[in-house]
Amino acid sequence: MVSDSLQMVRRISVIVPLFNEAEHVDALIADLAEQDFEGDVELLVADGGSTDGSVDLLHAAAREANLDNLEVLENPAQWVSHGLNACLARASGDLIVRLDCHSRYPSDYLRRCAGAAEETGAWNVGGVVVAEGRTPMERAVACAMESPFGGIGWTRYRSHGERVEVDTVTYGAFRPEAFERAGVFDEALIRNQDDEFNLRLRQAGGRIVLDPAIRVRYTPRGSIRAVFRQYSEYGSWKVPVMLKHRRVLSMRSLAPVGLVLSLVGLAVLAPRSPTASKALAVELAAYAALALVFAGASVRGRGERWSLVPGTAAAFSAFHFGYGFGMLRGWLRAAVP
Repeated sequence: MVSDSLQMVRRISVIVPLFNEAEHVDALIADLAEQDFEGDVELLVADGGSTDGSVDLLHAAAREANLDNLEVLENPAQWVSHGLNACLARASGDLIVRLDCHSRYPSDYLRRCAGAAEETGAWNVGGVVVAEGRTPMERAVACAMESPFGGIGWTRYRSHGERVEVDTVTYGAFRPEAFERAGVFDEALIRNQDDEFNLRLRQAGGRIVLDPAIRVRYTPRGSIRAVFRQYSEYGSWKVPVMLKHRRVLSMRSLAPVGLVLSLVGLAVLAPRSPTASKALAVELAAYAALALVFAGASVRGRGERWSLVPGTAAAFSAFHFGYGFGMLRGWLRAAVP
């Protein structure tokens, strides 16, 4: 008998959380209309009470694109995890593909997800995030995301060309048995619900496979302030995940908070200690030098203008200090209920 994870994918359930995405729903529907997957596709959208006309625009775009299998569900809690779970309760596909309104998907996206799921037997498959900016600042952040020094979009497997087993993937295409065995998304989490679920998936005996041929085009935040706020939330909500599972998910995730603690500690000691003052200067100079070197390498590797180097270096600092201070806030929130 063939196991569920090796069955053919004949029907795909696309699940999408939505809240005030009027600027993005047309692109989402356009991408889905262009998919070359030959099976059935249903689109389940969980709306958190949008007030910008997103739902009406979504329906209009779907009608124009002749996408008939659309269902909009209510998500009064507004959190992503609640919306995803509402979609899961209605999903009927052999594969459940989680999409996001801020990303763009090439025409082969669903087909490649289905193929990877069929051929590997993994409970979750996903691909590489390709950051693409429009404004100079978005392009600088995109450069930072694809650097090993910085961002969430970087993976050492992006250029290998071969599928590889990993701890987590962006968004993900799940076999239904993943949720049958590991449960659903944790509704206590505003951020990091994907990573937390993928940890439970692996603990339940499932595998997660990254296929570099699967590509997601992502437009990053367009200001340093917005990037800092985004990564601060990532860091803050990593703490409940660690406390829930009583483990550090990766040593890499502790590097930003280590950087912040060392700099804060040296800054406190510096007025009374020449040694601490020198150490603070050395650490700041070393960090700035590394940021500029990696920024230059990333800008060059992407064929961008050298004028983006300062913005890319600034994006690194927003990643690291946002995440580090966010994690500290998370620990303080956990310590003081």
